Amino acid sequence: MPIAYNGVVVSISLSLVVPCGMRTTLLLFALAAFLQTVFQQTPALFAAPAEALPKGLVAKKPDAGRFVETPQGFMVPYTQKIPGTEQSFQMVPIPGGTFLLGSPATESGRSADEGPQVTVTIEPFWMSVHEVTWGEYQAFMGLYSKLKQIQGLRYRLADQQEAEKLSAELAAAGADVLREHLERLPEDVDAITAPTELYEPDITYEYGSEPDQPAVTMTQYAAKQYSKWISKLTSTFYCLPSEAEWEYACRAGTKTAYHFGDDPAALDQYAWYADNAESQLNTVGTKKPNAWGLYDMHGNVAEWVLDAYGEEGFLKDGAVRWPVEVFPRVVRGGSWESPASACRAAARMASADEDWKEEDPNLPKSPWWFTTDPARGIGFRLIRPLSPPPLADRKKYWDIDSEEIGWDVEDRLEEGRGVKDHIGPELPKVLQQLQQFQ
Repeated sequence: MPIAYNGVVVSISLSLVVPCGMRTTLLLFALAAFLQTVFQQTPALFAAPAEALPKGLVAKKPDAGRFVETPQGFMVPYTQKIPGTEQSFQMVPIPGGTFLLGSPATESGRSADEGPQVTVTIEPFWMSVHEVTWGEYQAFMGLYSKLKQIQGLRYRLADQQEAEKLSAELAAAGADVLREHLERLPEDVDAITAPTELYEPDITYEYGSEPDQPAVTMTQYAAKQYSKWISKLTSTFYCLPSEAEWEYACRAGTKTAYHFGDDPAALDQYAWYADNAESQLNTVGTKKPNAWGLYDMHGNVAEWVLDAYGEEGFLKDGAVRWPVEVFPRVVRGGSWESPASACRAAARMASADEDWKEEDPNLPKSPWWFTTDPARGIGFRLIRPLSPPPLADRKKYWDIDSEEIGWDVEDRLEEGRGVKDHIGPELPKVLQQLQQFQ
C-alpha cells in the first residue's frame, strides 16, 4: 500500500499470510516511519509559525537593492502609508557607525560653531528619502477643522439633555467608533495639537505649495507634533533626527564638505540652492541622491533636528542637547535661499523665533507657524530608529519642552484658537464616521 505526502512516498506491503494482529502492528510501525520521514524532510510544516518582523525588516538577505544587516534582521527600504489619506513616504535604511561630527578647522566656509569635532557612534535607523512634502503636511493641517467638529460634539455630551439626544443620533447612524472616541477625553500621552489654519496662506505659499514640494514655515514644535501624529496613527515610532544623526546620514560615510566632495562647483547636481533655485521651492527628489539614497540633504529646504543650538559646538559624544528654551534650536542643510557654504554637511543655523514671527499679528504668536524669512525655507524629514526609545522617554521627542511654548499653546486652546485630541490607529475610522454623521 503506497502512501504519498508532499513528494515523500513510502510503500507498505503486507502479505495476506501475515496474521491479522501482526498486520496491525506492522502497519503502525510503517505509519510511524512514514511520519518521521515527512517530519525530517519538511520540518517547516511542523514548526511554530514565525513571528512577523516589523515593517522594513526581512529575515533573508535581499538579492539586490540597499539593505543593512543587523541582529534583528536585514533593514530594507519601505513605503509608509499615512492611514486615512492618499499620502505615503519612503524610508531607507541607514547603517550604524562612528564618525566625526562637525568640520575641521581647515574646511573652506567653516563657522566656529562647527567645532571642535567630536567622535560620535550612531545606531542604525531609517530616514525618509526626502523632506516632508506639502501633500503630506496638508493632511496633518486638515485635522484642525475635523478635530474642531469633534470638540463641538464633546460639548454636547457635557450637557445631560444634549448627551441623550446625541447618543441616540450616533446610535442611529451606527457611529460606534466615533462615540467611543468622544467619550474619551484627550490625554497628553496620546494627544496632539493640530496646527491652526494659516492666517495668511499667500505668505506661507508664496514660494511654492505643490503637493510634491517640501512643506515649510512650521515651528519645531509643530514638526514634532507631526511626528507624533504619524507614530500614533501607524503604531510605529517616528521622530526628528538628532543633529548628529542628521549629519551622519548626510555625509553617507564621507569626510568632505559635501557628501559628493569638497568642490561646490558640483553642488548644482545635488542641490537646489541660491545659484539655481530661481527663488522658489522645488520638487523633492529631482537632484542626485547621496550614497545612501537620500535626496535634498543639501539645499531645497533646511531641516529641523531635535537639538537646541549651542554656539560653543557639540556636547560630548554628540549627545542630543535637549531644548529647555523656545530658541535657539538647530536647523541643518541649507535651503533654496542659501549660498553653497551654508549647504555644507556641517553647516548649522540657529533658529530665532521672535524674528521669524515678526509678521505674525496674533498675540500670543502662533506656536505652530512662522511668517518671516528664512522660515519659508525651513522644513523637516523623519527618522525611525531600529531600536525605539522606551515609552516613558518618547515625550521629549514629541511634546512641549519649554514653559513658554506650553503657555502659548494653552492660551490658544483656552481662547478656542487651537484644538487638542488623542490620536490612535482608529482615527481614520473616527473621521470617516464623523463625515457620515455630519
